[in-house]
Amino acid sequence: MIGPLVVSVVSIQKGREGKLSRIGVRDSKMLTPRKREYLYEEIMSLAEDVKVYKISEAEINRAMAGGVSLNDLEALHFARLIDELGSAPERIFLDSPDVVSERFGIRVSLFSKRPLMVESSKRKRQKPAAGATEPIRVVSEHKADIRYPVVSCASIIAKVTRDRELEALESQLGMPIGSGYPSDKNTIDVIKANLRNKVLGPYMRERWMTLKNIRQSRIEDFFK
Repeated sequence: MIGPLVVSVVSIQKGREGKLSRIGVRDSKMLTPRKREYLYEEIMSLAEDVKVYKISEAEINRAMAGGVSLNDLEALHFARLIDELGSAPERIFLDSPDVVSERFGIRVSLFSKRPLMVESSKRKRQKPAAGATEPIRVVSEHKADIRYPVVSCASIIAKVTRDRELEALESQLGMPIGSGYPSDKNTIDVIKANLRNKVLGPYMRERWMTLKNIRQSRIEDFFK
């Protein structure tokens, strides 16, 4: 509800994947903040390449106001990060926010400037035509950050980056805003107390249903 949406891609050489599990890499939501900070530095030293993009609240608000879904916005920036990698990877693992994971992978492939081929369990892998560039194979799965350590790495990098952004924002605003998530009571409380605060307003995701519900409840309270 508050703060940017952070996306990340991590590229790692074959042979180093095993070390990720040994140092404790897993889905960022399963780790303490202290452990994430430790792993952030370890991942930075192990990875071949790391790219991060912060999708601002303003960009999210504009996109959703224009009818662009959050999934499409994520797919666009996933593709952007893939395109910015220094060298083309052999395979890409995507954590799909869409439960129809192959559909999300296709979205990313359409946005990317690189030749991507989404793998599917329903069809056999096709060989490229003679003289054609071998496409990068894409594995798109829902909750891939639990199954693939390299995706867990990307989730850790993104989470630590976002946490740092929220800490800086708290300092800037001079008010506790918590994690910025709808499940956080501190976040809900600060929004309820500052609905008309022009200082906090620019950092809120206007189209979030929880925010709409809070505003509606305040209107109802006013007329009681």
